[in-house]
Amino acid sequence: MNTTVQRVTRRIIERSKASRESYLARTAAAKGSSPFRKKLPCSNFAHDLAGCPACRPALLNDKVPNIAVISAYNDVVSAHQPLGRYPELIKEAVAEAGGTAQFAGGVPAMCDGITQGEPGMDLSLMSRDVIALATVIALSHNVFDGALLLGVCDKIVPGLLMGGLQYGHLPMILVPAGPMTSGISNREKNQVRERFAKGEATHEELLASELQAYHSPGTCTFYGTANSNQLMAEMLGLHLPGASFVNAETPLRDALTQAAARRVAALTHLGKEYTPLAEVISEKAVVNAMVGLLATGGSTNETMHLVAIAKAAGISINWDDFAELSAAVPLLVRIYPNGSGDINSFQQAGGMALLIRELLTGGFLHEDVQTVAGPGFSQYMEEPVLTGEKAVWQKGPEQSRDPAIIATLDTPFAQVSGIKVLSGNLGRAIMKISALADGENACVEAPAMVFHSQQELEQAFKDGRMNRDLVAVLRFQGPRANGMPELHKLITFLSILMDQGRKVGLVTDGRLSGASGKVPFAIHCTPEALAGGLIAKVQNGDLIRMDARSNLLELKVSQEILAERQPAPPPPESAAPGHGIFAALRRGLSGAEEGASAVL
Repeated sequence: MNTTVQRVTRRIIERSKASRESYLARTAAAKGSSPFRKKLPCSNFAHDLAGCPACRPALLNDKVPNIAVISAYNDVVSAHQPLGRYPELIKEAVAEAGGTAQFAGGVPAMCDGITQGEPGMDLSLMSRDVIALATVIALSHNVFDGALLLGVCDKIVPGLLMGGLQYGHLPMILVPAGPMTSGISNREKNQVRERFAKGEATHEELLASELQAYHSPGTCTFYGTANSNQLMAEMLGLHLPGASFVNAETPLRDALTQAAARRVAALTHLGKEYTPLAEVISEKAVVNAMVGLLATGGSTNETMHLVAIAKAAGISINWDDFAELSAAVPLLVRIYPNGSGDINSFQQAGGMALLIRELLTGGFLHEDVQTVAGPGFSQYMEEPVLTGEKAVWQKGPEQSRDPAIIATLDTPFAQVSGIKVLSGNLGRAIMKISALADGENACVEAPAMVFHSQQELEQAFKDGRMNRDLVAVLRFQGPRANGMPELHKLITFLSILMDQGRKVGLVTDGRLSGASGKVPFAIHCTPEALAGGLIAKVQNGDLIRMDARSNLLELKVSQEILAERQPAPPPPESAAPGHGIFAALRRGLSGAEEGASAVL
């Protein structure tokens, strides 16, 4: 076992001892010996029966487990559109396994692609807490012995788990929908975006390009937060082996959904393989997820999401844990934005089975974990194939089918995985270096150019005021200020400046998508401007140094001058429709390093 992985794991276990013991005691106390619905008074139970006439005989049987289906289906998120027909597939498969299933509730699912750079993006991160609350409401009827959680994208999977872990005595399996097939390459797509920003492409050309990139139901194919979620779920042992990246709307995808349904029915306390969610998400499983994320150059959003998921299970992790693991875990995968391939290229090169084989045999993963497939992580070196109409598992590949996509531990793409924690007088921030094309970009020192909104930066670019070396400082984008929107739209403008030979960086208390590469950034800056962070005192022309080699984020202004400065006043709160109702939730959000949640 790698010594750094061992050391970080021991530290997490020790740090989490009291909270983890308390959490496990609560889940153990909630375990039942008979179907939970049988504890209800007759009138209460009759209401459940009334809503599901077809389930009545099964629900009246004391030996039949009842499985909740909680879904993030809608027709707006391409990754979730296929989930619409899953409940019927699940009900049939659970019945085959001797159980019954009820659709317990839906949770909201925003599309960050649709809201990117728009007012709706301000609600994006907060929707994760809403999803967690909605999941708890669905399970609160206390008539279920297990659950299937249907979701894929950015905030949805973390929210489902944050809520599901409140009922950690129940077994749960995450059920994804899989990626869409590949359209035009992500590099081609971004080239057209940059041409449009420079006035070299028409609106019609841009739309045609985007339609070729996002062309059908399924998850977007770049390695952003949605696909990082899927990898993380499998590394946690919450997917069936190899379920993460089988394409949407294929026979194997349907077979995996049905297999998950049959499997969860076998994991309830009414059978012989009782496997509650609380035991699957353990300290070692969380470390496995961190390692998998780092080895693949995954989304920086997970430095908040995984913190929140772990916290819901009584486990305390922080950015220092990510940073220490990042220095020890090599980069084994290159897909966009870390390379030219996409998530389908990763799957074709060997996918999760090969990645897990490489990391397990190299001593970077804990094998002794509980998973929804059973005890031991080595099962996840297998991959699913279709036999007839059912998924069966066979030995996965032992060598990469494309060494340009998946490397070996002997010849990694980089000796360190690429997520850095920067610290200094500006606070702490995350910097992702695995996607930077030039190692020199890991260090930027330039005068600040300060903005209070994405629109201000866009206008400055269009006016030609950014044609110089600079560190763009975009503040009042933190959790409490405006919900911490994703700022991916800005990357196009900053990328153009870099292509013109400018030295460019970005410092913000907001966040960026896992799809953001090329531009060096210090994001999730904490404390945020609205919570007393020094970023609120930065002025135009101040020299800023962001240096991943020295893990430094520094405002090069004397303490005497800073002491005389007053922090900039925050901009007015958004007047966009519906935003006011979230004010109380937004004010309660914790800092980025604490998971940016108001409910944990």
